[in-house]
Amino acid sequence: MEKKNSQNNINETPHKMARLAWPKAKYGAILAIIIILVINFILYKDFFLSFFK
Repeated sequence: MEKKNSQNNINETPHKMARLAWPKAKYGAILAIIIILVINFILYKDFFLSFFK
């Protein structure tokens, strides 16, 4: 009986984490892409601005 209960609880959120509001994964992926693009633009702005001169 104990083995059966442990198999049912594998996919449950841990008790301490259940109270947190977790954002959807797609929003995190979009935010990560935006952050990467902004950082790359800041680092390579001279390269990108050279196209307009």
